[in-house]
Amino acid sequence: MQALSRRGVLGAATLLSSSRDVLAQEDAYPTRPIRLIVPFGPGSTTDILARLVAQKLTDELGQPVVVENRVGAGGNIGTEVAARAAADGYTLLLGAASTNAVNPSLYSNLRFDPIRDFTPVIHVASVTNVLVVHPDLPVRSVPELIALAKRQDLSYASGGAGGTIHLSGELFKNLAGVDMVHVPYNGSAAAYPDLLSGRVPVMFDSIATCLPHIQGGRLRALAVTAPYPSPLLPGLKPIAESGLPGYAVEGWYGLFAPSGTPGPIVARLNAALVRALSEPATQQALLQQGAQQKADTPEAFRAFVLSERDKWAALIKAAGITQN
Repeated sequence: MQALSRRGVLGAATLLSSSRDVLAQEDAYPTRPIRLIVPFGPGSTTDILARLVAQKLTDELGQPVVVENRVGAGGNIGTEVAARAAADGYTLLLGAASTNAVNPSLYSNLRFDPIRDFTPVIHVASVTNVLVVHPDLPVRSVPELIALAKRQDLSYASGGAGGTIHLSGELFKNLAGVDMVHVPYNGSAAAYPDLLSGRVPVMFDSIATCLPHIQGGRLRALAVTAPYPSPLLPGLKPIAESGLPGYAVEGWYGLFAPSGTPGPIVARLNAALVRALSEPATQQALLQQGAQQKADTPEAFRAFVLSERDKWAALIKAAGITQN
């Protein structure tokens, strides 16, 4: 009995010591460089925002935050790498609406669960898309476009199936009761020759991409997809205020950690980015990408991600959209 008692005391002491070590590591975090995985290529909006986040975290935390692009399968390759990483705060993901909310409904063979396998840290920013048409199309408002689509066949371009640009069009069709033909391209840039020539007269695209064409008169902007106006196009109303109540689409980006990452580490990362994102210079840098900072709590961001997953799951099922 005395031997068992001694073993119990030693076991408890070992457990207490181990707990103290874990707490000490959390308090000292970070003590080495952090890897920030981006599931899309260099130059993408996700990559640009990730590099801004990496620099701000480097400044705030005093350790280098290194961006690592892991590209492929609609963002699923890099996202899976992050999901399988150790939950110690040294591997993070700059995720997007597609990777962490849309893809679970598009791909039947995902080897990870974007909800179960990640801890949301902070909603970094959201980007509005813009509904644009070729100037020769005889419409100047959302109601006029809906009326035209009900009278004749129309098509709309996107940078590929399954992204928020494509889903902007599908939600528009669903709420407006019209049937426009979706024409996917290999990236938004590939769609522009046909869009600017009028061969495909309608597109929903990110504001940063189409803004020069709007300003140059090569495209006509009808409305923004977000439920709020954009400072880059003052006076342009949201689609929800232009004939389709309830319409709202934002391309959003957020920081995620592998599930099981200790709460104190998540809290420190969140606090660091809340400070950084509140700086006017940071907000101006985001605005140049057509993005608006959000900087909410981990709990609020998790609720937002869940609502986005459910919203897009319902639309994808109704539209019969699939990806291999």
